[in-house]
Amino acid sequence: MDKLYGFLPLKRAYTSNIINTETKLTLNRILCALGLTVCVLFSFGSLSAQAQKLGDIRGFVYNDKTGEPVIFTTVFLQGTSYGGLTDVNGFFSFGKIPAGNYKLTVIGIGFDTLSESVTLVPGANLTRKLTVKERSTQLQAVEIQGTRSRAARENTVNASLTQVTPREIKMMPSIGGEPDIAQYLQTIPGIVSTGDQGGQIYIRGGTPVQNLVLLDGMVVYNPFHSIGLFSVFDTEIIRNADIYTGGFGAEYGGRASAVMDVRTIDGNKNRISGKVGANTFTGRLLLDGPIWKSKTDEGTGAGFVFSARSSFLDKSSKVFYPYAKGISGNGLPFSFTDLYGKTTLHAAGGSKASLFGFSFNDKARLGELNNFNWNSWGIGSNFLVLLDGTSALISGNFSYSSYDIGISETASLPRSSTIDGFNGQLDFTYNFDKDELKYGLGVVSNNSIFQGVTPTKIIASYGPKYNSEVFTFARYKWVTGNFIFEPGIRMQYYSALSVARIEPRLGIKYKATDRLRFKTAMGRYSQNLFSTASDRDVVNLFSGYITSPDAVYKSPKEKASSNLQTSYHLITGVEFDLNDEIEFSVEPYLKYFDRFVNINREKKFQDDPDFIQETSLAKGIDFQVKYEGQNLFLQLSYSLSKITRTYNDTVYAPIFDRRHNMNVLAGYHFGKDKKWEFDLRYNLGSGFPFTQTVAFYENQSLPGGADADYTHENGNLGIYYGNTAQFNRGRLPYYHRLDLSLKRNFELSKNAKLEVSAGVTNAYNRDNVFYVNRVTLDIVRQLPIMPSLGATLAF
Repeated sequence: MDKLYGFLPLKRAYTSNIINTETKLTLNRILCALGLTVCVLFSFGSLSAQAQKLGDIRGFVYNDKTGEPVIFTTVFLQGTSYGGLTDVNGFFSFGKIPAGNYKLTVIGIGFDTLSESVTLVPGANLTRKLTVKERSTQLQAVEIQGTRSRAARENTVNASLTQVTPREIKMMPSIGGEPDIAQYLQTIPGIVSTGDQGGQIYIRGGTPVQNLVLLDGMVVYNPFHSIGLFSVFDTEIIRNADIYTGGFGAEYGGRASAVMDVRTIDGNKNRISGKVGANTFTGRLLLDGPIWKSKTDEGTGAGFVFSARSSFLDKSSKVFYPYAKGISGNGLPFSFTDLYGKTTLHAAGGSKASLFGFSFNDKARLGELNNFNWNSWGIGSNFLVLLDGTSALISGNFSYSSYDIGISETASLPRSSTIDGFNGQLDFTYNFDKDELKYGLGVVSNNSIFQGVTPTKIIASYGPKYNSEVFTFARYKWVTGNFIFEPGIRMQYYSALSVARIEPRLGIKYKATDRLRFKTAMGRYSQNLFSTASDRDVVNLFSGYITSPDAVYKSPKEKASSNLQTSYHLITGVEFDLNDEIEFSVEPYLKYFDRFVNINREKKFQDDPDFIQETSLAKGIDFQVKYEGQNLFLQLSYSLSKITRTYNDTVYAPIFDRRHNMNVLAGYHFGKDKKWEFDLRYNLGSGFPFTQTVAFYENQSLPGGADADYTHENGNLGIYYGNTAQFNRGRLPYYHRLDLSLKRNFELSKNAKLEVSAGVTNAYNRDNVFYVNRVTLDIVRQLPIMPSLGATLAF
């Protein structure tokens, strides 16, 4: 029963006493009730939709200049309560509308208001493709910003959700002359990075392997480069990124902590355009345009996007930053290259199909004989279909991706890891007035191989190991009065473990007043993917992947459980709009990872298990205040959190447990025609935990065997660390860093613009500690002060 119904673990005891037995039983009963409620709501929604004889209005909103979808903009029928926001595809839909004549209106930031007369007959599905023009004279941003932001917050639960567009990313200081989503993520409450070089992103207690990263529906196994300032996603190709720090809905699965869902642009439908730029860190090129143009608004057409970006920091740092000392102790030895291409076929009515691919690679020279590199590539397709005569929006994707990583070290044998596989999904979305039903099914299949050594120098080999995950899900958005309910359920089967899971999800929002809203989200999550790196290590450049490990040590209480990692999420929150310019939010959260698999760092013999099973509890509260006026943007966030791991009777704080974390982000436009821009980011964080050194001793390995004379042989330097009671009891100093940038825009012609930027990373040269070499006592620092200069030509 436990294997079949993963949300009813009644036969086994938890390894931690954090949640008592009575509470667990109550929680499981609640989740059972949620599952039944979801089924009832789905049935009710479908029946009520079939019974209606009213009409539907749906369609897409596009930018007249580029042909790109206009996302998250308000579309409504004047004089009525029917309306909503466009989604990431520019799609909108209203249901259950009485027959009659209406004014269909679009209002968006930076666009002229559009109104179009429409006539709806009983039972009709009316489809419209709307094209809005960019406003030549910018009005105050607050006029529309208040309308859009409030509509988004009022009509969705959006617990633990941050929606990121290039507009938000470009409010970051241009580190190295180029803003990047990796930099912006670190300003979102609940997200911390363990280092500017070689660090990882941790989201509300979850490790990097527990974060699902999607690029146009394709699984990306490593989205961040070794130099922690850059992701693999060029800002210019991003249309939108949904960042769920927890409590995500039933459409996402296979990960136990968070989701990063990135969607890219389709390209300019009207003309060839692009950008070319260079700075002291990178050089890049973007080209997009039509392959052939549509002769009419309802005709077919095709377009393309190509992006290339390469870092030459390993070379430029010797010229511009000779004082910088990386992990290798000699300059900044990081380099990477990112390539992305996409073609899209546009059909009548807004339907489209895309074929895309990428190649990302990363290299770091850690010494004369120490080298690190990884390569990632993939090819995929997705489609969006809007059929006549039905209110269904059908979407899907199918893709293949591969990731391999390797490291060579003088003090150890080489290590390598490879994972590849495909994923596919088919979704159906129906809109009923303000309600929405979405359901779908899909499959994820992969193969992993690992070759290397354990931290105790035991040779390890794992794989090839195959795994397939088959899933189906359903989610219903039900709006009634001042409440929004979003129940969902996901059913997932892991073939390698022969385990089926039923995972209920629920989101609720209550609109107390026009400006005050309460929200909550909860759910059960699982994954069958493990990291080859121990998250007890400060520096984790090498991080491969393994599926379905067999050699996992379990405590006596956990002997009967599977190796599947599982978690519970509970998020609550309050949103308050002080006015149209200022919004405030607070989100307390709890993540309980009742099964968490980690590397067995204490493995001493070949027969010892490679992995251990732990539990983890992450709890905290995130605060955020945003101000967005005509010329000034301010964002202040603060996170208070505590993360604990439990292994047998040992309780410790993992290395990413940052108790206090504050971020200030500011952007100011000034000068004639607002062509100057000043940006600022300040980060202050408490120190990460580490295990202190107790003593040094002579580690005599007796290479001569039993006949060796230990009185004449010299041993190696051994280090005695704090025991389990002292593990990670020390704390590094506070981390703080100030980044600044200044930009100037020049209009060269109607379609040509030049942006020149100057910036500085770590403006006051704070000596932040990365880690300390315990043998030499050398302190390895984070990035020093790094001024930069760059220019980008858009045409």
